[in-house]
Amino acid sequence: MSNSTKPFLRALAGEILTPPPFWLMRQAGRYLPEYRATRTQAGSFLDLCYTPDLAVEVTLQPLRRYGFDAAILFSDILVVPDALGQKVSFREGEGPVLPPIRSAADLDRLNLSGFHDHLAPVYATMAGLSKAIPTTTALIGFAGAPWTVATYMVEGSGSKDFPNAKGMMFAQPELFGRLMALLVQATGDYLIRQIDNGAEVIQIFDTWAGALPELEFDKWVIAPTRALVERIRAERPGVPVIGFPRGAGVLYKRYVLETKVDGVSIDSSVPLDWAAAELQPHCTVQGNLDPLLLVAGGEALDAGIDRVLTKLGKGPFIFNLGHGIVPPTPPENVGRLAERVKNWKG
Repeated sequence: MSNSTKPFLRALAGEILTPPPFWLMRQAGRYLPEYRATRTQAGSFLDLCYTPDLAVEVTLQPLRRYGFDAAILFSDILVVPDALGQKVSFREGEGPVLPPIRSAADLDRLNLSGFHDHLAPVYATMAGLSKAIPTTTALIGFAGAPWTVATYMVEGSGSKDFPNAKGMMFAQPELFGRLMALLVQATGDYLIRQIDNGAEVIQIFDTWAGALPELEFDKWVIAPTRALVERIRAERPGVPVIGFPRGAGVLYKRYVLETKVDGVSIDSSVPLDWAAAELQPHCTVQGNLDPLLLVAGGEALDAGIDRVLTKLGKGPFIFNLGHGIVPPTPPENVGRLAERVKNWKG
C-alpha cells in the first residue's frame, strides 16, 4: 500500500482504484500543435531533448490539456549511446542514424567517462519537472532497455528484423555480451541519476523484446532488466519500476515473475482476459488500447476504452495505450478518452 496521495503511485503499490489513473505513452508529441511549435523553436529533435526549458514545456503541454495522472520525462532512449560517444542524429522521415558498432574496435571507442556531463541537461529537465508538475501528478523517468538500445547501436538505425544485432548476438556472443554489460551499467547509472533529480517511477522500454526467441529473451531481455530492477531496489528503495517488453506474448508472464517489476505495460496484442488472469495477480498492469483507435475516434474509441476498463479495472491497473500516440491522432480524441476514463464508475 503506498502512502502517497498520487493515484498513479497508489495503483503501482497494488491498490485498485476507480477510475484508474491514466497517462499515454508519447503524450508529449507531434499530434499537439503546441508541441510542433516548441519543436520548431528548438531546431532538431535532439536539441529539444537537451534544452531543459523547452523539454519541460513540452512535458507540461499534455498535462494542461488533459489532466493526466503522470508526466514522463521528455527525452529519447538513444541519449544513452549518444552520451557513451556514439553520435546519434535524427533525419527527417528516416529516424535515428548512428555509426554502427560492428567490431571490438568500434565498441572500444565507447566509454562512461563524460556520460553524466553529457546528460546534465536531461537531469536538469527532470529537476525542473519535479517542481513544475501538479502535486497529484507522478513523475516518470525512463530508459530504453539494453537489448532495444543495442539493436540501434549495432544496426546503426531502426530495423524490422535486426540482422546485424542478432548476427552479433548469435555469432559473437562475447562481443555482444560486452556491449550489453556496458549498457546495463550505463542505463543503471542514468536511471539512478534521474531518481536523484525527482523521478518517482521508472519505466524501462524494451520495444523490440518480441524479436527474440525464448532462450535469448531470457538472456538479453529478462536478465538485464532484472539487474536494473535489483539495482534500483538496492540503491533507491521505494521507487517502483514498470517494464514494457513489447511483443513478448506469453513470455510477458515469465518477464513479470523473473524481473519482479512493480508494473508491466502490455501491448495491444495481449488478450485482456489473459492479462487479468496471468499478470494482474503478480503486478499492476498498464495498457493497452490500440493507438489507432485513438486516431479513429467516435464509437469505436468509446467501445475500446470501455473494454479495457471493464476487463482490467477489477485489479491493480493503470490505463494507457499498447504503444505510443501516433502523429495523426486528433487532439480532441485524446480529450474524449480523458473524459471517458475520468468518469468511469466501474
